[in-house]
Amino acid sequence: MNKIVFIGIASIFALASCNAGNEEKVTSEAIENPISADSREKVDTKSLPEITFDKDFHDFGKISEGEKVTYSFRFKNTGKGDLIVQTASGSCGCTVPEIPEKPLSPGETGFIKVQFNSEGRTGIQEKQVTVITNTIPNTNIIRIKAEVNER
Repeated sequence: MNKIVFIGIASIFALASCNAGNEEKVTSEAIENPISADSREKVDTKSLPEITFDKDFHDFGKISEGEKVTYSFRFKNTGKGDLIVQTASGSCGCTVPEIPEKPLSPGETGFIKVQFNSEGRTGIQEKQVTVITNTIPNTNIIRIKAEVNER
């Protein structure tokens, strides 16, 4: 029995030490940003797209439990290159975003529609949507809030 416990503990330490010394992590920003793709190639950041939201927060106010509410966050490509909204993901399954399917040319406007499903939730609810684009930085956060009253 002692031999089995010793082997188990030794295995845990061996597995835990596999990541020792690997403090430098590759972030999604480093992977997605064109400026970091190849350090030998200079990227003209002045020619890149830029995303500018009209607002990054929406309060639905008071809603009833079970209600599904939506809000469309308006944004504009204020940069010089085509803007691609690669992904958008909610902080929980109750918050579902929809993104534009096509790139936006400089000066064009687009929307990210966010639906919040209050089923099974009461009280103050604050959720966020992480939007990944081909801009620098490539991550933007938009947020929603609602006060959900019981039925």
